Amino acid sequence: MLLLPFWLDAAGVFVFAVSGAITASRKQLDIVGFVFVASVTGIGGGTLRDLLLGRDPVFWIAVPDYLYVTTAAAVLVYFTAHLVERRYTVLLWADAIGLALFCVLGARIALLTGTGPLVAILMGIMTATMGGLIRDVVCGERPLILEREIYATAAALGAAITVGMLAMELPGIAAEAAGIAVAFVLRGAAIRFGLEIPVYKARPGRPPPLR
Repeated sequence: MLLLPFWLDAAGVFVFAVSGAITASRKQLDIVGFVFVASVTGIGGGTLRDLLLGRDPVFWIAVPDYLYVTTAAAVLVYFTAHLVERRYTVLLWADAIGLALFCVLGARIALLTGTGPLVAILMGIMTATMGGLIRDVVCGERPLILEREIYATAAALGAAITVGMLAMELPGIAAEAAGIAVAFVLRGAAIRFGLEIPVYKARPGRPPPLR
């Protein structure tokens, strides 16, 4: 079972890093702040995944080219963010692309390390969402994962489809493409139409029993 090609993995890191750099621009950080926020966003989810799976070394230490990718994204946004009028919209769509790519990549890496399907799906969700969570917490933003719009659910479904298709011994490229497409379409629909899943609503507690 082959991993996603490096260029596709790097593309996911890049778009996540762009989303981090856009957040840095909204917070009016300096260039060092841009690079830091872009880097933790781009590699944060994959770092946590590798640590939990016991992969040594972590992917960006083994291949430092990922750091060039995040730095390039930070510098690009630093010099061009002022040209974009609706930066938050760009952030949402860049985050959606990264989420779709990373939920599949995270699941496949987990399967390669010998985990079961459920753990692989969880690793896909973590890879896709933790970088954005770190970005939002560092920059003092409400994390996207806590918004009512569909977010982690899209990553879960994309990872589950990939894992399920691989379990049925379907071609790996088809499983990856289907997982990426479903996750992106679902998250994109949530952004475009405000799709939500039902949330918990508090109910009055039961009265104490009579004695």
